[in-house]
Amino acid sequence: MPLDVIMPALGMAQDKGLIVAWHKQPGDPVAKGDILFEVETDKATMEVEAAGDGFLTDVAASEGTDVPVGDVIAKISDTAEGSGDAPAAPAPAEKANDASADDDLPEGKSVIMPTLGMAQDSGLLVAWHKSPGDQVAADDILFEVETDKSVNEVNAGFDGYLGATLAEAGEDVPTGQTIAIITADKPANPVARKMASAPAPAPQTQDAPPQAPAAEKSKPAKPAPVAATGGKILASPKLRRLALQEGLDLQRLVDAGHPQPFHVKDLDALRALPAKSGQAATTAQAAGRITAEVATEGFTAFAAWAAENAGLTDQGALLAGLCAASLGKDMAVSVDRFETTATYAATAQLGATAICDDTPDLRLRDLRFTTITSVAVGAEDVPTLTLTRHGDGLAITLEYANGQLSAPEAITLLSNFAGRMEQPLRHLL
Repeated sequence: MPLDVIMPALGMAQDKGLIVAWHKQPGDPVAKGDILFEVETDKATMEVEAAGDGFLTDVAASEGTDVPVGDVIAKISDTAEGSGDAPAAPAPAEKANDASADDDLPEGKSVIMPTLGMAQDSGLLVAWHKSPGDQVAADDILFEVETDKSVNEVNAGFDGYLGATLAEAGEDVPTGQTIAIITADKPANPVARKMASAPAPAPQTQDAPPQAPAAEKSKPAKPAPVAATGGKILASPKLRRLALQEGLDLQRLVDAGHPQPFHVKDLDALRALPAKSGQAATTAQAAGRITAEVATEGFTAFAAWAAENAGLTDQGALLAGLCAASLGKDMAVSVDRFETTATYAATAQLGATAICDDTPDLRLRDLRFTTITSVAVGAEDVPTLTLTRHGDGLAITLEYANGQLSAPEAITLLSNFAGRMEQPLRHLL
């Protein structure tokens, strides 16, 4: 069955994206993870990967075209010929999830569920930080969303008032769907709805059957457990942190046959499981979290210099090297950038960093080109550094659990890494 290639939602205020360039041509073979095209938003230019193997067909939008979020712009088919029925891109006013089409909703700017990962098709709305009718600024945290990889705080994106919320905490919201409306004036009658009662459903792919109304849905069948590679348990970082704090063992969910990946909603089931006979209670490990702020960011210029003068074009490798240099020892560093992840054998020497299959000793999450401005994910399987924008500079957050880093090591790592992101040439000293 062909896979639809859609215009992803890469930001809160994004309702369309400009196709900058196609990296594959119609009929070309593609593999999962290949770069298909580049899309430009108000914030950045991002590379979009193929979600599966096949051939690129039915391309419906050319380079230089503005495409509404959620529109199908191509297919990945089993053969190079494709289906021959490329979908026509509807006008923005015809989009199924345009909340402004509902006369009961106030007029204003739509806030959508963002795409925080290329393989993400929905996000769990964890909590609202504002109530309907509240005044909001563009940089205010509006809500928290949980994906398979992390829990993220999302900004409002606009100045004004929260005129409507179209989903409640605890609901899974499809990416690209409108979940709030920011109005210019204070609303006389702010709206608060569940997602099920929102005026329009999430966009459907051409091959997917239409969803039944929420009131008529039967409880979905429980999927079979996912087999974790190498015995690794697939769970959201927030659940890992909460389980760690309560001294709960996620392996008990695996043993009980609960399907992976595990989310916060599985915490009650974990608490209810009977303890194994003779099993001693696990002492929760306290988690550490420290943050540094860098007034000016020098890494971008440094990366351009390294590419031109030293032929070092892999920015992930440069970041991994900066991490290793900050602790002064060889280590495996996993770098998450632009929804791609690679692990590097970093030796703190420029040019001596290579991709490897080692289990990482440290993770670096680069969120500089997203709308996310702060994180509080909690301790993960390895110490994690997260980069976010802070004015013209950076905010750098280090999260770790006891036993992963000592307090002096954590302070040394963060302070040295912050200094190198501000003045990367220190890496050569």
